[in-house]
Amino acid sequence: RVTTKGVKEEELVDLKKAIQEAVSRYHIEGVVTGAVRSRYQADRIQRICDELGLKCVNPLWMMNQVELLREVVKKGIRAVITGVFAEPFDESFLGKEIDDRMIVELSKQQNPAGEGGEIETTVVDAPVFKKRIKITKSSVSFEKFSGVFRIEDAVLESKV
Repeated sequence: RVTTKGVKEEELVDLKKAIQEAVSRYHIEGVVTGAVRSRYQADRIQRICDELGLKCVNPLWMMNQVELLREVVKKGIRAVITGVFAEPFDESFLGKEIDDRMIVELSKQQNPAGEGGEIETTVVDAPVFKKRIKITKSSVSFEKFSGVFRIEDAVLESKV
């Protein structure tokens, strides 16, 4: 198991270690990314894959971000916004589920899917999940266009 403190640049070393562990443990031959438009993210993962002799696949690359969000919602993937890190996002976005109404709000932004790091999300339910995640306790911290919806407690719920 590889952990990271998320320190810029050091996290690349941690990511490479995690991928190396996956190669040795699971015999993976490649990595599939969720990069949509961020050349920064795509290049960094591609470089690690090149160093390790792995394929790097970016199936979402250059997709329209609004259409991607609509497809995610349509497929039954439920995600909540757990971080906002740029203007004009404010505290009101934190903890909100990405649904059709939220997509309208997000579509007004430069990167509706948060590809530039403006927002972060946590998936709480998806068709492949055996159980959904129910957030039972949370808190919000926000200052100067940067905030976090901290999940303090959650339970797994059966799907009906």
